[in-house]
Amino acid sequence: MTRFAEYNDGGEINIRSDVWLWLIPLIMSGIGILMVTSTTSNFMYDTSGSPFTIGIRQARFLGLGFVIMLLVFCVPVNKWRKMAPAFWFFSVALTLCTLIPGIGVSVNGARRWLRLGGFTFQPSELMILAVVLETAKIFDKIHFDEKKCMARILIIMGISAVPLIIQPDFGTTVMLAAVCMGMFVERFGWKYPLTLGAALLPAIAGLVYMEDYRMRRLTALMDPYADPLGAGYQIIQSLIAFTNGEVWGTGLGHGLQKLHYLPAGYTDFIYAMLGEELGLLGTMGVLLLFAFWVLRCRFLYKRVRDGFETALVWGITLTLLLPFFINIAGVTKLIPLTGMPLPFVSYGGSAMSMAWMRIGVLLRIQKSSSEAPV
Repeated sequence: MTRFAEYNDGGEINIRSDVWLWLIPLIMSGIGILMVTSTTSNFMYDTSGSPFTIGIRQARFLGLGFVIMLLVFCVPVNKWRKMAPAFWFFSVALTLCTLIPGIGVSVNGARRWLRLGGFTFQPSELMILAVVLETAKIFDKIHFDEKKCMARILIIMGISAVPLIIQPDFGTTVMLAAVCMGMFVERFGWKYPLTLGAALLPAIAGLVYMEDYRMRRLTALMDPYADPLGAGYQIIQSLIAFTNGEVWGTGLGHGLQKLHYLPAGYTDFIYAMLGEELGLLGTMGVLLLFAFWVLRCRFLYKRVRDGFETALVWGITLTLLLPFFINIAGVTKLIPLTGMPLPFVSYGGSAMSMAWMRIGVLLRIQKSSSEAPV
């Protein structure tokens, strides 16, 4: 049993902790460390003399994430409610800092990172959580006025999207909008989000058309073999990885695509590498683990009675659920590639740390709800 019931002196039921909320992410992070180590072992042995260099670094990121989770868990939910506006403003300012030469770090033409000592941090990961907190507070304050809520959310979305569009980070911009609209749908329904989506469709199409690399990703989705050594190369190699793995996989450490065939095999394409080495059983295992975690989040969502906490649980769940399926849909050629990492599994310090920070908030909400009588 993962949820334990007990009766207090008044005969009311209290429900104690659900360990799966943090244990499943821990299992997935462990799988990620194994796959990152396996995927990078050959070229790291050639460059550093140790096949475990990147895997050890990922394990350190996990340790940092776990510490952040514990620290966040110590913050009462009401504190988050009060801090939401200041936290959001700080996260936007931090994201804007990536655009300042000498402070922001540019990789492949995009300025999305800040260097803090020896650690590279992507502040947009922090901003996503901050936007969820601020959106949840808007719902809590305004309650039933859906027009006013939509207006406030659009202001938050618009201001938050400015640094993301300039960086540019189109994938995170779209995900940010999807999370905000998903939170709105949970509270008020589909009417305004669908109307807004239809109105913004020409603008979104224009943004895709304006950037050549976005158009290449779109054409690669339609027919990757039209440019097999260019725009279609990554998706073709990803599909080959899944084909090599079949049902049982080639075995951990025995994948071929990591031999410089599939770029970013330990980051954006970690799911394809998992499919090659652990096969269909491995990929389905990760899907089932994550599905079970979402189910536990749903139980928490049903348990919570406070409006702010309800919106926060749903919003945080979306911030992990959407990247999960966007990543998998991209590497399996269902949607264009976005460069979005697989939560808890892909290599990366800021993504890992911020994912565990969200787990800390969920655990604190769960603790608050377990202390309240049903």
